Amino acid sequence: MLTSQQLLLTSSSYLNGLKTIFINTNTSAMSEDSYAASIDLLRRLDPKNVSRNLTNLCRLVPDLADELLSSVDQPLQYRKCEESGDNFLICDYNRDGDSYRSPKSNNYYPPLSGEDAELAPKPLNDLRELEVFANDSFDIYRDLYYEGGISSVYMWNPNDYEDETDINDITNGFAAAVLFKKESDVSSSIWDSIHVINAEKISPETFIYTLTTTIIMSMEDSDAEQGISLSLSGSLTRQSEKKAAAKSYIDHITNMGTLVEDMESKLRNMIQEVYFSKTRDVVGDLRTINKVSNLYNEKSMQSEVIKGIQGR
Repeated sequence: MLTSQQLLLTSSSYLNGLKTIFINTNTSAMSEDSYAASIDLLRRLDPKNVSRNLTNLCRLVPDLADELLSSVDQPLQYRKCEESGDNFLICDYNRDGDSYRSPKSNNYYPPLSGEDAELAPKPLNDLRELEVFANDSFDIYRDLYYEGGISSVYMWNPNDYEDETDINDITNGFAAAVLFKKESDVSSSIWDSIHVINAEKISPETFIYTLTTTIIMSMEDSDAEQGISLSLSGSLTRQSEKKAAAKSYIDHITNMGTLVEDMESKLRNMIQEVYFSKTRDVVGDLRTINKVSNLYNEKSMQSEVIKGIQGR
């Protein structure tokens, strides 16, 4: 619940953000300010509509479209791989133009043609083998923790190499995007996990893994008979880092899996203990189940106990 003052502040920030974007778009200057204003605007709008708001911003400032699409996490969508028949998740990490690469077949859908097909990035050799192994491994993880849903893993080399052999070499490091999506069977609720991992070699057998995780959750439910509806949505982003030895594909997948598992458990507990508990407290302040006199007595007893402890 927002107070009237908070609503005015939010509306003022919204208008100031639009003003900054429009001014900078019309003058073709201060693109950094336009980008900052766009990001700030997206943070203040309903996270449930982030995809629609992002599309509108890209139309408003087309020069910033690529930068916005690569930096703003959206609810995950999926497509079907025509070769394998399986669904795969789509994001900016497997996109080339309007086509998306399937981790199952390593092909783009809709298919690219001509020069676009030749220039489209595709992992090969060691990088592709590690990607296939990662997809199989995290599919087992998905089945254990999500009991359904879809998972996809995409890998690439973050270093700028011109030679194709160097691009697909994982000796000095690699980057990966591990994605999970689960939709509820009984309500319009969605859980999206986006894990971006950068593995950098720091010694002959040691890598440092940097993980950036974003959880996007939307909960919607309604009771037509009672005329009651519920809608909660939001996102949470955290980072972590870990040094670990790695000599083989199995070592890399184990290290990545441990990072992802620990981070998802941490964020899952944080959402439950912090955000849901806070929502429950707010509802309790608005309308309590117990009598006010009982609550007053409980608070008085708590105060006496605290004074007694402090007096010792």
